[in-house]
Amino acid sequence: MIIKGFSFSAVAAGIKYPDRLDLGLIYSDEPAVTAGVFTTNQVKAAPVLIDIDRLRQGRSQAILVNSGCANACTGRNGMNDALTSGRLAAEELGIGEEMVLLSSTGVIGMPLNLEAFRAHMKPLVNGLGPDNFERVARAIMTTDTVAKTVYRSEVIGGKEVGFMGMAKGAGMIMPNMATMLCFIVTDARISYFELNQALKAGVAESFNRITIDGDTSTNDMVLVMANGAAGNDWIDDVSRDDYTAFENVLDSMLKELAMKVVRDGEGATKCVTIRVCGAKENVEAEIMARTIATSSLVKTAFFGEDANWGRIIAAMGRSGVRFNPEHVDIAFGDVLLVRNGVGLGPDAEQAATEVLRGDTFTVCIDLKDGNGCEEVITCDFSIDYVKINADYRT
Repeated sequence: MIIKGFSFSAVAAGIKYPDRLDLGLIYSDEPAVTAGVFTTNQVKAAPVLIDIDRLRQGRSQAILVNSGCANACTGRNGMNDALTSGRLAAEELGIGEEMVLLSSTGVIGMPLNLEAFRAHMKPLVNGLGPDNFERVARAIMTTDTVAKTVYRSEVIGGKEVGFMGMAKGAGMIMPNMATMLCFIVTDARISYFELNQALKAGVAESFNRITIDGDTSTNDMVLVMANGAAGNDWIDDVSRDDYTAFENVLDSMLKELAMKVVRDGEGATKCVTIRVCGAKENVEAEIMARTIATSSLVKTAFFGEDANWGRIIAAMGRSGVRFNPEHVDIAFGDVLLVRNGVGLGPDAEQAATEVLRGDTFTVCIDLKDGNGCEEVITCDFSIDYVKINADYRT
């Protein structure tokens, strides 16, 4: 798929490892309306701080992204290195440096290999082409096992509008926002307010509804660039059908990419949806679902295919949400395991165990106390998760 006005490039710059794609570039022929959502961690990497400042103008023309080094907690030198890398890209592209957004992922606390940027910026820019989107998606991988991309096309405002999205993430994943990068480009013509509104709403229901290990990173971001090359009527009113159409496409892309991140969780073997209904309010349902989804004991039980519902109800009890344990129903898939707070016996547990043997399933909790209902997507904790993270820096 090719989207009008965008080109892409990736090279093996040797930022951390030789002969591995690790430096990517996304470029719009014209300045693009751009919105972003960033980590809520108080510790923010240099690229995040720079992008937050640059996006006050609501426009950009390029995203320069590297793997192999997070450039986080690197002090004034790290900030200067990030600014220099952007300046190198801007000079080679012939655009203002404030139009270049920066993104990094990798080990925290390590200095950026700026010489790799200097040596490879020219071939990176010279390699720009419309067919290199998948190469950039591979260049942003760290412990990911697969590149994560999605594509969409939709008629909006009487014109065919294209969308391309990529994400990176496998560990240090916990909303709000996490060690994940997501870049979406579209040739839609849309105003900044509407783009920002659609992005924030979409992230709230996608990347902010997933968890792998409960850790929030210093570098995560979601950026959306819209260069208007499709020539559709301006999307400048959230009450209009064209805005709804745009928002629906963006939502579906964000949710699909978020699901791909969970499925590729470090060492993960199962993708699990925790759905809590019957709460007094939606916010209470979300709090409880998130508590269950981040419980190490619950996640290891999923890996062991153990229908240990006691761990689930214990996590519910420490969530801070008030409920009556004697009203609780718990089901694994379509197997009811607990009714009114009491287990239904060995046969139900055996049937639930069969559900756990699948690689995708849903745990449904009914509190019977209201209309609040939310879900959070998680994965299991396996032995491989420990192995991957025990020697991540080596």
